[in-house]
Amino acid sequence: MDLPSQIQVRLDALGLRAQDIEESFVRGSGPGGQKINKTASTVCLRHRPTGIEVRCQRERSQAANRELAWAELVSKLEQRLRAAELARQSAFEQARRRNRPKSHRQKVRQIEAKRHRAGIKSFRGRPGQD
Repeated sequence: MDLPSQIQVRLDALGLRAQDIEESFVRGSGPGGQKINKTASTVCLRHRPTGIEVRCQRERSQAANRELAWAELVSKLEQRLRAAELARQSAFEQARRRNRPKSHRQKVRQIEAKRHRAGIKSFRGRPGQD
């Protein structure tokens, strides 16, 4: 597989192998008449581990569609990796906030709220105990 160098660099940066991507060329669909029905200029790429699939038929040339499809697939994989990293970072920050100790002011407010609630509850009693 001969890939453009910039796409190969992006794949290497993501730690992905080009062998994990299935590439096929199929006939296009839509307007274009006889030409689109006779040539296999549409490029389909599928990343087997994630199941992400890309189809490209923007250009008339198979080579141009191939480059565009590879670029789009790598962009989708980068976006997926960024989303996973963001979710991991968000979960870490949420756990950090949840586990940090309470400030002095928070403790004072909590104790005041408990005393207030205890005062309200102290007026409760068994019926007929006057």
